[in-house]
Amino acid sequence: MLKNIPATLSPDLLWCLASMGHAERLVLVDRNFPAHDVARHTATGKLIELPGLDIPQAARAILSVMPLDDFIPDPVSRMQVVGEPDRLLPMQAEVHRIAREAEGRDVGMEALERFAFYEAAKKGFCVVRTSEFRPYGCFLFTMGVIFDGR
Repeated sequence: MLKNIPATLSPDLLWCLASMGHAERLVLVDRNFPAHDVARHTATGKLIELPGLDIPQAARAILSVMPLDDFIPDPVSRMQVVGEPDRLLPMQAEVHRIAREAEGRDVGMEALERFAFYEAAKKGFCVVRTSEFRPYGCFLFTMGVIFDGR
């Protein structure tokens, strides 16, 4: 048993987060994402399910324990809306806000074209699929460094 860990973080997800190193990427996706296909290409080949959680709930839990990279301008990536690359959906804006709150600083978020996102996700550490029903709930979080021993 652990304390101060959100109950929504499964043992498999905690293992992935603890195993990741600086600059590796966690792939967080909605239920529409081709998760099985993409996950088999990742570093671990793992697909972790978070049933019953939407993207903001999962992002909040993950980012409560995962530091984001502050050596790069955009440690968060999102999938672009097809045909509207500059459109930021409310759920995407909410995840951006959650990332900034978790870090206590401004955090950049880049938009990747759909197929570029798939390719970047295949280079991720593992895929975490939620029950999110809204489209474009697809994100990459780049692991940062902890300097103070916590």
